[in-house]
Amino acid sequence: MEKDKEIMINEQQPEAPIIIIERDEEEVVAKTVGKKPRLSQWMWYAIMAISSLTVFFVSFATYKYWAHYNRLGISISVTPKENIRKLKRKAANETPEVVASHDSILGVALDIYAIHGVQGTIEFQEPDTADASVYLYCRSVDFTPEGRYLSSLVANGKEHAASNYRLGYMAMANGNNVIGFSRHEDVKDYTMEVGGSYFRQFVLVSNGELPPRFHLHGKVERCAIGRIADRLYYITTRHKETMWSFADALREYGFIDAIYITGGDDYSYYRDREGVRHDIHNIADYPHKKWADIIPWLVFRML
Repeated sequence: MEKDKEIMINEQQPEAPIIIIERDEEEVVAKTVGKKPRLSQWMWYAIMAISSLTVFFVSFATYKYWAHYNRLGISISVTPKENIRKLKRKAANETPEVVASHDSILGVALDIYAIHGVQGTIEFQEPDTADASVYLYCRSVDFTPEGRYLSSLVANGKEHAASNYRLGYMAMANGNNVIGFSRHEDVKDYTMEVGGSYFRQFVLVSNGELPPRFHLHGKVERCAIGRIADRLYYITTRHKETMWSFADALREYGFIDAIYITGGDDYSYYRDREGVRHDIHNIADYPHKKWADIIPWLVFRML
């Protein structure tokens, strides 16, 4: 009996629980993989430095692009938009003529030809001396011995070359002629749209100022197309001059803008109000047989 009682007491006392802790290895691995490791401080510094450099170089490249087109080193008197508006306006009703005058400024002898009532074009055939519709003609852009033109050139709406390296330009359309300075080709694009002509050349005078430097050196006969108010002029030197002396004389004379014209001593001619032809330089050099059909002639014809 005592033994049975002892057994019953032992059965009533709870057994001390045995606790076993098991860890699921796959769960531990999953938690480890899913948790993003913290980047060390130096890695954050590296990322920030790379981001800052990227922003700097993008900003610098953007500025260089902007400066290339907008910081020309010279001031300008007429914007491309203003020149496009000039080209769009109704052509002035003037009697076609070229008025010649002669002067000497700062020791530079100049022959100056005021252009009235004619439309400029680019042509590849030298005008005939008997062509009564031509009131003046001269050279325009330069070219290589292989016949490659060294700046933008458009003739009657057709593009023959594209380069904005030379800042000066002349545009002709709708009976109007303008000159200006810009790297943008908006004016060229407009002249192409309306079937006009366009070319680029070096700057001589811009807004009554000389450019910081000239690309041509030595002393040769020089030519230019210049502007006073809205009148364009063809100007030649009677003697050999440096680019700087020529440009300074143009500025002193009163030209607001002027672009260079190649072929300083080439033969050409102009016509007066009566249509009488007057030779410029030596007619024995006419016609120009070398580079025939390649030379882009700037020709002013009766409207």
